[in-house]
Amino acid sequence: MLKLMYITNSPEVALMIEEAGVDRVFVDMEYIGKADRQGGMDTVQSRHTVDDVKKIREVLTSSELLVRCNPIHEKCETYSSSKEEIDEIIAAGADIVMLPYFKTADEVRRFVELVDGRAKTMPLVETPAAVEAIDEILGIDGIDEIFVGLNDLSLGYGKHFMFEVLTDGTVEILCEKFKEKGIPYGFGGIAAVGKGLLPAEYVIAEHYRLGSTAVILSRSFCDVNKVASLDEAKAVFSEGLASIREREHFCEMQNRSFFEENACIVKQKVSQI
Repeated sequence: MLKLMYITNSPEVALMIEEAGVDRVFVDMEYIGKADRQGGMDTVQSRHTVDDVKKIREVLTSSELLVRCNPIHEKCETYSSSKEEIDEIIAAGADIVMLPYFKTADEVRRFVELVDGRAKTMPLVETPAAVEAIDEILGIDGIDEIFVGLNDLSLGYGKHFMFEVLTDGTVEILCEKFKEKGIPYGFGGIAAVGKGLLPAEYVIAEHYRLGSTAVILSRSFCDVNKVASLDEAKAVFSEGLASIREREHFCEMQNRSFFEENACIVKQKVSQI
């Protein structure tokens, strides 16, 4: 089954989604350079902190705690160095640290060195330069898992819709390389089954076709900031997760022709969008 992740810095929401069955609570501390490259877009630009990591660590008992740090950087007047940041993240209780927006193997190598086996490492492939350097990157020891960020990657390639990098073969080529190296991998996000521009049932089948093991639950799945109460949000999560798991069970029983047909449908839908 896919490891389902949800971004939040609220301990109350974290506890609720853990109880609903979310596998990973995702605290997003990335902000350096993010507003510049995603300016004007309807994307999540969090300003979560180490204190958020600590508070969520205190409430979780079964879900993993994933923390996205900033890209590799040196200390300056406005923020600490990557070493200091990663040390704080790990000390606060992160199970997995995600490195965003890297362009070279040297950045990933430095990241792995800074984590130093104290948590799992998850590089986030989301630049064309990272795709170009992927063979060198995958030769680095100490990468525990890898994820493909569709939004920034699509921006980097000048695409109009983030799922275009799924249908043009970019993600498939990457997944094959990850699979050859035996590194678990995931990509992108999903809305709820039957909802959204690209309903989850089609995307889930693509995850199964490509051997993916992780995905983010998007705001289209449930934006807790727009739900009347935590109880209502819990009901949305419980129902939504049950539908996703049911769809996964369906996918597990399908043959190759089903996935080939689904891939064609996804390509058509993405083109229409």
